Amino acid sequence: MFFNRKAGKVKGHWWKPITIMFIPHSQPRLSVHINISPLGLICTILVILSTVLFTCFFAPGIVSFYYAKKQIDEEKSQLKEIYSTYVSLKKIENEFRHLLSQGSKAKILEQVDTSDAGSFDLTEVNKKIEESMQTVGAIKDFLRTQKDIYVATPRGLPVPGNITSTYGTRLNPFNNKWEFHSGIDISAPAGTPITATADGVVSFAGWGGPHGGNVVVIAHGFGYSTYYAHTQRITVSLGQRVKRGEVIGYVGSTGTTTGSHCHYEIRCNGRILNPTHFLKEMS
Repeated sequence: MFFNRKAGKVKGHWWKPITIMFIPHSQPRLSVHINISPLGLICTILVILSTVLFTCFFAPGIVSFYYAKKQIDEEKSQLKEIYSTYVSLKKIENEFRHLLSQGSKAKILEQVDTSDAGSFDLTEVNKKIEESMQTVGAIKDFLRTQKDIYVATPRGLPVPGNITSTYGTRLNPFNNKWEFHSGIDISAPAGTPITATADGVVSFAGWGGPHGGNVVVIAHGFGYSTYYAHTQRITVSLGQRVKRGEVIGYVGSTGTTTGSHCHYEIRCNGRILNPTHFLKEMS
């Protein structure tokens, strides 16, 4: 009986509240009173100790896991970029293979489009890819320029027919005097379509005087320009863009002529060139 009373008395002490006071020295009135039982205080201390131990032992692992996951995500993103670049390089490689399979320079330029898992160093791979892309870009720029030059260079005859007067010194059919003939005369029936021999912009279209009659002049870029004289009817206007093979007029005999034909000239940077050098497709 005495033992039970003593045990109950001790048990009552564990639940009997105690007061903890926090009194600032500078402002005693702002004191804080906390009433808590000894058992509650012990539990609070255990919770705090558990939190500190968890923070000390497990938090570093969690932080390391977070940064490891972040690094893996970054590497996945880099791998996606590398794969995308690899696909682009393969596409460009296939384009080059297709171009090189064309054979001649003319066909190549016509086809130019102007428009393994494992351990490796991503930085080094990116560096190599960047160098490759710069090289590929330089090749594409070169091919683009070559294509621009190609489409600006006159090729072939502007009209089907026979060359009745060649480039160079000739006897003038009207005064029987020797003179320099700055182009070639191509005989063809009146009304035969005359086509541009290269892409360009019409820089003149109209009456060119008694010597040339109706004249069309096309500027092609890179210094090239072509002249088409004695046309019966002009179908283009000043400033119009034309493509190689596009009809610009029709054969006639306007101006001083001995019959229907097309007088054709090629000039480059003001220098008169022999059109016969441009009749065959350059390879």
